[in-house]
Amino acid sequence: MEALRWALGAHLDIGRPVSLRNAQHWAARMESVGLVGRSRPTFRDGSIVWPTPQAAGKQPPNLFRQTTRHEVAVATVSARYVAQGFTWRRDRRPAGLLDHQVDGVAQRGRVVELVEVELTPKTWQRYKLICENHAFRLAHEGVTQISYFCTSDADRAITREADKFIFRTERQSLVSRHAFDPRGRWVGPELEDRPHLTGVGPASIETELDGVRVWGGTATARA
Repeated sequence: MEALRWALGAHLDIGRPVSLRNAQHWAARMESVGLVGRSRPTFRDGSIVWPTPQAAGKQPPNLFRQTTRHEVAVATVSARYVAQGFTWRRDRRPAGLLDHQVDGVAQRGRVVELVEVELTPKTWQRYKLICENHAFRLAHEGVTQISYFCTSDADRAITREADKFIFRTERQSLVSRHAFDPRGRWVGPELEDRPHLTGVGPASIETELDGVRVWGGTATARA
């Protein structure tokens, strides 16, 4: 639902999240016409929302997979980027054992960011390979920045290992932030000095939905 609030804000082109109430209202409408599914697993504080096969042509997710917490966290980050005018896409598949696939690629104009969500620290050996790959892509693939959104433990780990394994000329281009608690809930600030993360808290807007057209079409807002 946190990601959905930001995604709806992106759809309305307001650069900030809609209120939780409006997001819940949207989800209920879409659920009633079979375009989204909703569930609230006991291990989550809020509902998880996904597009149904009717809407996206994909099977429903398995909410009890080990990767679900990470996938929901990635959705929370990606929706914030989209709300601030970035496009979001999956990274290319790794070309070999020494290559690394990040969680997503955000782009706006000439700015290209590789985005990682890190909820659990990795070993230093794994970070060494990842940091070497990050440095190569910064130097040769037109990448502007590597952005990590982490738990406190993961933030300390990636900062420490990046200091070791990324040369000083590229080191400033890897930025890590403490943005999640151990359960994968967003705890980062809503106000940032970076344009793609700027927000002002829940928006006091009413979102009207024109049936199923809102999924890929239009939504209107009134103050």
